[in-house]
Parts: sequence; structure tokens; C-alpha cells
Amino acid sequence: MTERTKENLTLTPRLQAIADRVSNGARLVDVGTDHGHLPLWLLTQGRLTSAIASDLREGPLTHAQENARLHGLSSFVQFRLAAGLDGVLPSECDTISIAGMGGETIIEILQAAPWTARGNHTLLLQPMTMLPQLRQWLWQNGYEIEEETVCTEGKRHYLVWTVRGGTTCKMVALPDCYFSSALLCAPRADIYLTALLRREQYVLAGMKRGQQVSKEQLMQQQAVVQTLQTVLEEQICQR
Repeated sequence: MTERTKENLTLTPRLQAIADRVSNGARLVDVGTDHGHLPLWLLTQGRLTSAIASDLREGPLTHAQENARLHGLSSFVQFRLAAGLDGVLPSECDTISIAGMGGETIIEILQAAPWTARGNHTLLLQPMTMLPQLRQWLWQNGYEIEEETVCTEGKRHYLVWTVRGGTTCKMVALPDCYFSSALLCAPRADIYLTALLRREQYVLAGMKRGQQVSKEQLMQQQAVVQTLQTVLEEQICQR
């Protein structure tokens, strides 16, 4: 069997958006590290004091370890086979990246690590689904979304959130969780919000045609569409 060749450590736009928000000298934990590209790339740039690559699956973690060996970085990164942050102590990191997962999974990871809500760690989150539900949960549990970054990969728009705990818990209605003040300040927010509005309008049209939708569900979706329309109109007026 021939030895596997060295992988190029260039980052996808989504991972690059996360990397750009990692402070110099950070002690990083990359949850769900997959092939380890994010921590390994940051190490090649001299950006990290330490790195932990964690993954629930043995296969990807082994792949990440091999990537580290091929790039001469094995002595600079620790590998943990664990679910979420189960294999990490709060004192081992100051920055946590969780990318490419559904919002529900991210909630489960943070619930299992309540120390992330104390305000001592920067969380870099890139949720794939259930973004409003994740925002709602974060605000209810004392996390603040300090920055939202819009990035495009292929034909899709994604968000990277910079989050920190230790703030006041607040209850926010779900229709108002489709955006944050941080998102409204972000470059290209109008592009993301326009695409989001179209998607939610499509969902609303489908619900109106369906017969298994309750009146409450329909009213909630109408509220989401109306809220997004209002926000977009305000964005256009402020230009």
C-alpha cells in the first residue's frame, strides 16, 4: 500500500471565515474537526499557542492525525476522540470552533458544557440548520452574538457567529430570531436576508397549499415573513 499524499491545507470559504476570527495566540479547540484542516492551517500560519482537534468519529480523527504527521505538525496538536466538548477541560482553551453542524447539535454540545456560558471563551459557530432556534437558545442562556459574518460557498450563503457567554439572559420571540443586530451590521447582510426571505416565502406558500398545517403554525410563518420583509425594507432605507 502506498503512503497517502499530503493534502493541501487551503480552507473553504466557510472555514476561512472562521480562521479569520481566531485571535493570534489563541488556544483553540476545533469540535468536529473532520480532517483537521482548520487547526492545522492556523498552526502553519503561526496563529495558535495550542490546538486540540476533537471528533466523535474515529475515521476522520485518524485522517486528521495523518494530515498533521504529513505536515510536520503532530507535536503541536492534540487529538481527542469524544462527543462535543466532553474530552476538553475549560482551562485547556480560550477559543472553540464548531462548524458544519445543525443548530440542534450545537445546542446539545453547549448544554453538555455549561462552562462555555461563563464568558471566558470565544465561540466561533457556523450552524447549517435551525439558525433561529439556535439564536433563541443562545440569548435565553446568556450568550451574546457579538458578530455575524456572511460568507458564500458555491451558491449558498452561510453565517459565522462570534459568540461569548456571561451576559444577561433574554427571551426573544422566534420570528425575531431570524436575524440579530450583529447580522444587520454585517457586510452583505442584505444579500443573505434577501435569500432567506425568499426561502421563507416559499415555505409559507407550501404551508398554505398543505392540509396538515395548524392555524398557529401558519400564523407563525406569516410573522416570520413579515418580520424579514420589514427588516429588509429598513436595510434598504438606511443605504
